[in-house]
Amino acid sequence: MIPQSRRSFLASLTGLSAVGFLGTFHRLSAAERGKVKITDIKTMLLQGPRTYTLVKIETDAGVFGIAEAYGSPGLGVREAIHGLKRLFLGKDPLQIDRLYTQYDFTDGSAHQQQRAMSGIEMALWDLAGKLLNVPTHALLGGKFRDKVRLYDHATPKSFFDKSVLRDWAQEVKSKPAGISAHKFGPLRASESEDGTRDPSNRVLTTRELIRFRQGYENCREALGFEHDFMIGCHWEFDVRTSIQMAEALASVKPLFLEDPMPVAYSESWRRLAEMSPVPICTGENWMRRADALPFVVNSAIDILHPDLRNSGGFLENKRMADLAELYALTMANHNTGSIVNGMATVHWASTIRDYLACETVFFNGTWMDDVIVHDQPLCTGGHVTVPDKPGLGIELNPDVVKAHLAAGETWWG
Repeated sequence: MIPQSRRSFLASLTGLSAVGFLGTFHRLSAAERGKVKITDIKTMLLQGPRTYTLVKIETDAGVFGIAEAYGSPGLGVREAIHGLKRLFLGKDPLQIDRLYTQYDFTDGSAHQQQRAMSGIEMALWDLAGKLLNVPTHALLGGKFRDKVRLYDHATPKSFFDKSVLRDWAQEVKSKPAGISAHKFGPLRASESEDGTRDPSNRVLTTRELIRFRQGYENCREALGFEHDFMIGCHWEFDVRTSIQMAEALASVKPLFLEDPMPVAYSESWRRLAEMSPVPICTGENWMRRADALPFVVNSAIDILHPDLRNSGGFLENKRMADLAELYALTMANHNTGSIVNGMATVHWASTIRDYLACETVFFNGTWMDDVIVHDQPLCTGGHVTVPDKPGLGIELNPDVVKAHLAAGETWWG
């Protein structure tokens, strides 16, 4: 029998105390509340395939936290961060829930401010972990897994040339990072290929649907079932076409069909989920768990796919995942951010019970991996090991960051 003291300790680590999954955070931070104050919030923009907005929160204890807010398209995000800064100066950085809730003024229209708040919130969690000398995942209730799976973008140059597809399959299977799940865009014919296509509407012609099915069957034949793939749309289609696309994918068993219809909830999403033979996924443009709510309670989705930089950072998305768990739904993450947001999302994902994979365009040995200090590959076997150092467990490499700053930027401004 486990002694009472040991049971209490284990309960606090797993978030089973009276205050839920934040039990460890509240227990560790209780004695430190009010001792440290926020002195500054800074930003710094990296330039790569996109623009990446890094956030730094400084304190009078000399300890700081970093994270990433949304980059491109992200006009106004940096300005929103600096506009909010005055509200945080002098505040206790360990009052994370209160600070986020009190200063989040986004009531459905201020998306850039929500993106700013999300970056600030995650930087506060990095800071909290450093102040309390524990990894951020421990403060969010603890890990369910030590490694988090990634999926990348690896579209073949042709979906119909079998030799090109064989070479492509061999290439993706031989990459050192070992990522074994790949997202493609939807196949659409050009107007010259299908004279009946109207480029302005949201339907696929019969010829396009046949081409769509054949293209992905060819991909599956080349990859086999050793690797997974998913089809990521950009809210492009109507409900009937989305159902037809899902039916066309049934034999190739994708991990999911993502964002086929417009972002906002409607009864058409429930109709799609009920009729689809493949999992339906959406969520990257949700601002809060309230946006997820109608999808969840109406059984209109199979996989929730938020981007932490869009929808409130760690705590809001953790609560979204708790909602999903009540309905036996799985989480995954959209992530087109830098390696900083990639590592932050890995921390968060480790704390989610039913978790599929995190999107990335990095973790592949390019310069972006070297933005943070590391002595071995960040991704092996298609998975990233969750850091156990305090906070997010990452340290920026000044030389690499300075070499890839956006035009006019300097090290932390």
